[in-house]
Amino acid sequence: TLFRSDLVLTCTGDLSRNRTVGVELGKGRKLDDILKGLGHVAEGVKTAKSAYDLSVREGVEMPITHEVYKVLYENKDPRQAVVDIMTRELRSER
Repeated sequence: TLFRSDLVLTCTGDLSRNRTVGVELGKGRKLDDILKGLGHVAEGVKTAKSAYDLSVREGVEMPITHEVYKVLYENKDPRQAVVDIMTRELRSER
């Protein structure tokens, strides 16, 4: 239950660094500017890159991770990332 409460806090808490990064990206700010003003580490930023790199290396399709990576590291518009993930071709997820 500790993990669950941490996940809920990360998603909803005003003090969550990762949530702050996401909210600011949604407002159109650039990642570098957000991180400079944050003053603390947002673990999810580096974790997203590690997950992306691992999925590419191992050949595992992870569409959400790839879109998050593109928003964080390729300056993709977050709104477009949502559209792309929601309108991608349906397929079996097994």
